[in-house]
Amino acid sequence: MGKLLPILLIVVGTLAGGGAGFVMRAPPDEKADAKVEKETSHSDETHSDEEAGSTPSFVKLNNQFVVPVVHADNVSALVVLSLTLESKTDATERLYSLEPKIRDVALRVLFDHAYAGGFDGQFTAPSKLNTLRKALLDAIDPIADGVLSDVLITDIIRQDN
Repeated sequence: MGKLLPILLIVVGTLAGGGAGFVMRAPPDEKADAKVEKETSHSDETHSDEEAGSTPSFVKLNNQFVVPVVHADNVSALVVLSLTLESKTDATERLYSLEPKIRDVALRVLFDHAYAGGFDGQFTAPSKLNTLRKALLDAIDPIADGVLSDVLITDIIRQDN
């Protein structure tokens, strides 16, 4: 009898806890239920990613990129930026495994952008950032087997010397 008492207490405690959780649960959210029902009834108006049965994922590259801005053989400024990759499918593991190669290609594009004067003057102007995003996407996407839909510049700062 002494060996059955601990087992009996565990079973009774588990059942009591489950019953208490069932009784104390939050009331159903009628608005959320209506929203889910509305979304399922309008399946014709989904995005192309959802039609393919996938949802986009975002992969923030672990370290920031530091790009020197060189004028007359002197470093006149440093640009520090962070990148996040948006993929068409959940390719998070694959993109993280390719991160060293992705960082190398991204640095090449960033150095070329700096050399062409992309970080001079109003470097955050939409036209300059769009050019940079497109160049990054065009360079990184082939490495990622065409799963990328965008390259996001999440942080950018320029420190002049």
